[in-house]
Order: sequence, then C-alpha cells, then structure tokens
Amino acid sequence: MFGAFVRLSHAGLSCPDWPTCYGQLTWPTRPGDIASANAAFERPVEVGKAWREQLHRMIAGALMLATFFLAALGWRARRMSSNVPWRATLVAVVLIVLQALLGMWTVTLKLKPVIVMAHLLGGMATLALLVWIATRLHCRESESEIVATRSHPLPNPSPGGGGAKRAAVVVGIALVAIQIALGGWTSANYAALACGFDFPKCLGEWWPALDFRNAFVLWRGVGVDYEGGVLDGPARAAIQLVHRLFAILVAGHLLSLGARLARLRGWRVAGWALIVLVIAQVLLGIGNVRLGLPLPIATLHNLGAALLLALLAWTLARLAPTRAGRPA
Repeated sequence: MFGAFVRLSHAGLSCPDWPTCYGQLTWPTRPGDIASANAAFERPVEVGKAWREQLHRMIAGALMLATFFLAALGWRARRMSSNVPWRATLVAVVLIVLQALLGMWTVTLKLKPVIVMAHLLGGMATLALLVWIATRLHCRESESEIVATRSHPLPNPSPGGGGAKRAAVVVGIALVAIQIALGGWTSANYAALACGFDFPKCLGEWWPALDFRNAFVLWRGVGVDYEGGVLDGPARAAIQLVHRLFAILVAGHLLSLGARLARLRGWRVAGWALIVLVIAQVLLGIGNVRLGLPLPIATLHNLGAALLLALLAWTLARLAPTRAGRPA
C-alpha cells in the first residue's frame, strides 16, 4: 500500500540513487545537505517526496529481513515437523530478493512501465504467499491439536464439490492477478485519466480513437525517462478501456464465487467479505475516474486489490486438503 502511495504521489524517482537517497541512508533535510545533493545529482531534492521513497525502501528492507527469518525457521523445523510449509518459505525468499532487484531497476531504469508493473505484481505475489503460509500453518496446527487430543475430526466446511471450489478460487486468483497487472500498466503509463472524467464512456464516446498497437508494447529500450508517460492519447485510452472491460469479467466471476461461498456453512463470512470487497473495488475504480484520481481513493484502490488477493489466497489455503484428506 505504501508503494502505491509513493507511485501515485509521483515520488518514484525522488531518490535518484539506490539504495541510498542522494548518498544518504535517510534523505537530505538540512540546507547544507540539500545544496550538496543538488550539486552532485541532476535531479533537485524534493524533501516532501524523497522521504516517501526512502521510507518505502526501509519498509521493504524490514519485510526482507522478516522473510529471511521466516525461511530460516522453516528450514530448521523441516525435519521436526511435517506441518511446516518450508518450501513455500524458500519461495518467499526468492520473491523478496526479486522484489529488491525490481525496486532498484525501477529507479535505475527511470520508471520503465514493465518494471513498475512487475514490481507491483511481485509485491502482490509476496503478500498472497505469506497469507497462504500463515493459513496453512494455522490449519495444520489445528489438525495436530485435534489428533493429539483424540477429539472428533475437523468438520468439512464445504461438503461436496471441494475440487470445483478450489478450481473456481484458482481462476479467481488468476483473473485478479491479470487485473492487477492491467492496473499496474495503467498507472505506470499514466493512463488512469486517459478517458477524462467520463464513465462509463471514454472521452464522451463509447469507443473513441484507440491505439492498441502501441498501448501494450512491453519493452521500449533503455535510457528513456518514463516519468509522466511517453504514450499518446489513443494508446493511453486503449489501456484504460482494457482495464475497465476486464474488470467486468473479474467482478462477475468473484461475485459468483462469493455467492457460492456465502451459501455454505462455515464460509458465509468469507463469501460476503468477497462480495463487499468486489463492490467496493468497483466503486473505488469509478471514483478514481469521476473525481480525477485523488490520492486517498487511488491508494485505497490498490489496497482493495491486495485485500481481494489475500482473501482468495486464504480461501485457497483453507480449501486445500489436509493430511486427513479434508479441506482445512
């Protein structure tokens, strides 16, 4: 969420070097330090933006250390307990290292859209995996306690059709991931207001002049400063419309999935939470356009996507069979 706040407040290049910020571990604040930084770097210091970018890096560093610690615990416990999904913790380490590289390339390649989009996807994937690990640990520990006390087996919260439900959740995760990628591509190419303030129309038309050929070119070379975007109006409008149209497909599938879950004992809260999140996310998306992309609403729109993905990851982990062959 903080990364979205940095990107949407146009602070992504406010520290032109990496991992320091104008050569400092924090950021320049004193007049003498600011003058020295302005003399040494082409980009002048904007303290109001620099702190956002560097604080984002610090949060990312703390997350990296926590993930390394989690993986170390998982590796240590792998032989003592089969309840620990230690392989998933190693995947989390790979993801977090890749995230650090993408964060560096975001700066060094000057907000290259494909890197910005990949950085967003990496962060979302890390979140989903950590939620999945936490849920599986909880489910397996609960099962072990039941076995140890010789109590009744865990009730099946979704009797019948468990495989079909898991498939529907997997499809939902794939659709949300694609929609997040499209949202990241929209933001990275500064196309959020490419249709003006019109919704559901775009620039006063249902189908204005669009340039799909240039809208989705992933690699445009190195050395270009992409801050503010480099695409023309028709290409940006094409990106915006694809994001809107795909949202209809995603919302339809997730609302259907939420309605199915809400009818099952033990899943009603999750089902209704999914429905509420989808509706809120659609309204936030519309609000972004109609209100001119206000920073709080745009940031909440990113948070909504993260919560949707986390909820789906939690649901998938709960539906995965345990050693007893039942959903968790």
